Amino acid sequence: MTRQAEIAVIGAGVVGLVCALRLHQAGHEVVLVAPEDEETGASYGNAGVIADYAVMPVGTPDVLRNLPRLLLDRDSPLAIRHAAMVTLAPWLIRFARECLPGRAHANAQAIAALLAPSAQMWRALADEIDARAQLKAHGSIYLYETPKQAENLAPYRNLGVSVESLSDAELGQLEPALRGHAGGAFFPNTLTINDPATLLRALRLAVADIPRITAGVERLARAPSGITLSGPGLTLHAARVVLAAGAWSKRLAAMAGDRVPLDTERGYHLEYDLPENPLTRQTSPIARGFFFCPMQGRLRVAGTVELGGLSAPPAPHRWAMMDRGARAILPDLPEPSRRWMGFRPSIPDSKPVIGPSRGGADVIHAYGHGHLGLTLAPVTAQMVVDMVAGRAPMLDPAPYRVDRF
Repeated sequence: MTRQAEIAVIGAGVVGLVCALRLHQAGHEVVLVAPEDEETGASYGNAGVIADYAVMPVGTPDVLRNLPRLLLDRDSPLAIRHAAMVTLAPWLIRFARECLPGRAHANAQAIAALLAPSAQMWRALADEIDARAQLKAHGSIYLYETPKQAENLAPYRNLGVSVESLSDAELGQLEPALRGHAGGAFFPNTLTINDPATLLRALRLAVADIPRITAGVERLARAPSGITLSGPGLTLHAARVVLAAGAWSKRLAAMAGDRVPLDTERGYHLEYDLPENPLTRQTSPIARGFFFCPMQGRLRVAGTVELGGLSAPPAPHRWAMMDRGARAILPDLPEPSRRWMGFRPSIPDSKPVIGPSRGGADVIHAYGHGHLGLTLAPVTAQMVVDMVAGRAPMLDPAPYRVDRF
């Protein structure tokens, strides 16, 4: 029997859940469609931060200058699995183009516009779902291990980010475990998450009244009266579909008639169980490309970018590299307690895809956030609600539309 719905939201990560919640609150009949929940996805394995500072795209002129070295060094913060090089070539060509100065600046402006309301919107959402205790207003640090690593902070300030330079003494006052380094940058308005899994459980509880079909979508087909979704155990007809399937969105977007240059960033993390955390704030040794993420009962080390698709197994040397780097900063860490690898949806210009399909607003894209899915979930959801209502979105949608490709 074919089920009916006004709006089907495909995907139950943080973006899909918040989209479903906001659409339901706006009075729409919503059905969530996603495989069974497993606490293994990018919504759980992330750096646990509402990242107001993350205005710079992955692709910049500096990255372009160093791209050959970065891609050939398997231990670099930006790496590629050599077996995927041919498959990834079209994506890499687009990525290199987005590293050019004009494009990189425009991409940064578009990312900054999305980030500007994110912390305020997360505070409001956390209050609604009884998860305010999960948000910590401790700020975030970029750590310089040598004076040469010090960044020019003017581009951040020009994009509306609050940031302060830290001397080595000031760094040691904020984080005594980091004494002896060359200083850093402090982002005072960054919110950190005590435990991403707990936050996701609160979101799932908030959408408990929304019907859910626990199934994967294998086919998306347009019909005169809407969209039909099908797969094992699934036949659903919806007037509209919100595509929020993260790294798995590319194939479904193609079925809707949209070719999207989405590929997969494979994210890694290690966790160290600790009776007392050595750090209070999220801290990134910027030359190493990862973040120390103090969480409940543990320190998570998360980050780096590995391009390599959805099917290849994890690369153990990535965990080993992160462990070595973590011990270079915090030498007294115990052995890692657990490790994780997951998939982020990556677009060459580092901007998400938000907006109607080329074929019509019966399909609305809401994916491709890269490292910023957690941060941008409420902003994305509000833009989706605005589009469904037929009103101008809260932000100019042009930089994020699928027809930019």
